[in-house]
Amino acid sequence: MRATHLGLKEKKRLESSGKNPSPAVLDDILSDITEFPVVALPVREIPADRIVGTKSKGRSDVFSASFMPLADSNSEFAQKWMALCAAHLSDEGIRDPIECYEYLGDFYVQEGNKRTSVMKYFGAPRIPARVKRIMPTDKTDPKVAAYYEFLDFYAATGLYDVQFKKVGEYAELYSALDKPESGKWTEDEVNKFEKCFCFFKQAFNEINGKESGLSPEEALLTFFKVYAYDQLCKMSQAELKKALAALWQDVKALSEPDEITVKTEPDRETKKGVIGKLITGATRHLNVAFIYQKDEKSSPWTSGHSEGAAHLASALGDAVTVKNYFYADSREKTVALLEKAVLEGADVVFATTPPMLRSTLKVAVVSPKVRFFNCSASQPVSSVRSYYCRTYEGKFVTGAIAGALAANDIVGYIASYPIYGVPASINAFALGVKMTNPRAKILLEWNCVKGDHVKSLLRKGARVISDRDVPLPDANYMSRGRYGTFVADGKGKFEPIASPCWMWGAFYEKITRLILSGSLEKKDQSEAVNYWWGMDSGAIDVTLSDLIPDGVRRLAEMLIKDLKAGTLDPFSQRLIAFDGTVITDGVNKPTSMQILHMDKLADTVIGGFPEYEELAAAAKTLVKEIGTRVGAATTETEKKL
Repeated sequence: MRATHLGLKEKKRLESSGKNPSPAVLDDILSDITEFPVVALPVREIPADRIVGTKSKGRSDVFSASFMPLADSNSEFAQKWMALCAAHLSDEGIRDPIECYEYLGDFYVQEGNKRTSVMKYFGAPRIPARVKRIMPTDKTDPKVAAYYEFLDFYAATGLYDVQFKKVGEYAELYSALDKPESGKWTEDEVNKFEKCFCFFKQAFNEINGKESGLSPEEALLTFFKVYAYDQLCKMSQAELKKALAALWQDVKALSEPDEITVKTEPDRETKKGVIGKLITGATRHLNVAFIYQKDEKSSPWTSGHSEGAAHLASALGDAVTVKNYFYADSREKTVALLEKAVLEGADVVFATTPPMLRSTLKVAVVSPKVRFFNCSASQPVSSVRSYYCRTYEGKFVTGAIAGALAANDIVGYIASYPIYGVPASINAFALGVKMTNPRAKILLEWNCVKGDHVKSLLRKGARVISDRDVPLPDANYMSRGRYGTFVADGKGKFEPIASPCWMWGAFYEKITRLILSGSLEKKDQSEAVNYWWGMDSGAIDVTLSDLIPDGVRRLAEMLIKDLKAGTLDPFSQRLIAFDGTVITDGVNKPTSMQILHMDKLADTVIGGFPEYEELAAAAKTLVKEIGTRVGAATTETEKKL
């Protein structure tokens, strides 16, 4: 019969690729189920494609991995299977629910294997079942932590269809849907999302998405980096397939074991002759476009990048033509300016703020000949490469200065946004403080939360305070406002001391030279790359004030020299979090991704991460665009348990 043919074909294919040809067996995954709490759920319809195995070994060998029958058509098993087929096709259908266990979102049949097989063969999307949910207990396991986030989502929606395997991905989904992370969904909201996701899943399968090893829900998160939820709901199937196909390299990048390749230093520039440049596609001239959210007068951040663009034009002369595009202060304007830059012949585009990522990706997927860069960290997309500086190295130096100057053992720190890289800067600053003043504590406030944070820290006793970093390598800039680390004299005056500063000109010159030489090739379009350069590349430095005492200045200069030489790593020492867990053990060097993804703060830091609801409107937009919010939160399900 046809079902047996499908089963044998699947078995052969899986065996030839070294995979298990039979359904998974729960008893092989969990040696003793009695060790876990089990919750009985009411009879419900479960997604057929989430039924992955059987409770016990039993007769699982008579099915292929997808529950297609393998027995001979003349066997007793085959006769019973065909009788169930007749029942399924009758007016009454198969009504008796199967019995199964659920573990980490997947189902394992205890009773009703043949019913499952028949209904899967006929393409039933859902199967009625009595479910016993096994509650995993090791919450230090990332898969288990992600599962508890699923349980919160399930409690709000009743949907099994969307199951992420990484912590924080449900938060990304809620952000894309513009919904709060708590509270029950209405029936209309559930139906709308279920319909749209089913629609998306169909397009995903039709372009062979399963072959990537990626789940449709993970692909959906990448899709939402470009298209809004309402846009998805309005697309035709043809439009959706076309849009998803254009994004496919970025979706594929998510399926790689290491989602992002972090380059912590510039690649070597390869000197090539004329023939070599022709072979690699190197060019003698580049049109380079810079997209800014504001202008130089209203934004120090824009001023720093535009100065970097001017440096690039001066350093490379006739090899580049630089154009600046200002006021990309909304998604629509950003897309329009990006499209204008491409239309005007841009070969390379630098989008200079993190919120531009989604718009840049949207233009990049339809402009494959143009190189796009976005100034942000840790973005798992391949069509747009991200770049940022290792600010934490400069913060380590200013932390050492602050600790030395904190006569009362109190140091204030005003952080920017709860996003990737910021906790690393706070922790590196804390390590610098500890090096010169082991007794000192760091009082933490957030600039993205309403309030006068300098006044608050002064009231709490801080006289040395670290605020936002200067955008330009200019010591005079620190006196123009509350930039860098400064000391309060007790009379309302502030003396600027030191600050990390971005050297965007050095970054833009080096990255453009690599493109011109052919050393930075676009040969692997499925690779997500983040350029995260530090002081050893010249992309970041520390500006020192003349007001620093001589001994402290000499120490700071020694630290800067070692960081630039690449012989000093702030995180090479033991670092303990406020909850007692080890952030770095002082033995194993943390990877770049581990540093970027730090989400706990040193035990010398007094204060935590702000709640999303506390953030200012602009900060919420930034957090949503970047797609992550750091800070370990207890899930609603864990609270109830």
